[in-house]
Amino acid sequence: MSRKIKLIWDFRGQASEKTAQHHEIHLKEYIIAEKLSLNSTGFNVINEMHAIAFMVVTDNEMIAVRDSLKPHRGELFEE
Repeated sequence: MSRKIKLIWDFRGQASEKTAQHHEIHLKEYIIAEKLSLNSTGFNVINEMHAIAFMVVTDNEMIAVRDSLKPHRGELFEE
């Protein structure tokens, strides 16, 4: 079974929550356009000045998605 990788984009500042929320929309569009095998996205507010948007991809898809979308960081995704 292929590992799952959570790709993360960090947003900082007063508008971080709205920016992360909007970025998730584009991540969903990318998943559909590229026909990725997983359809898992989201956003989390860390604090009032920091929020993240994320998508989960398989190990096999990670390099192509990383090179295309340039996430700030990634981590193993454990459900």
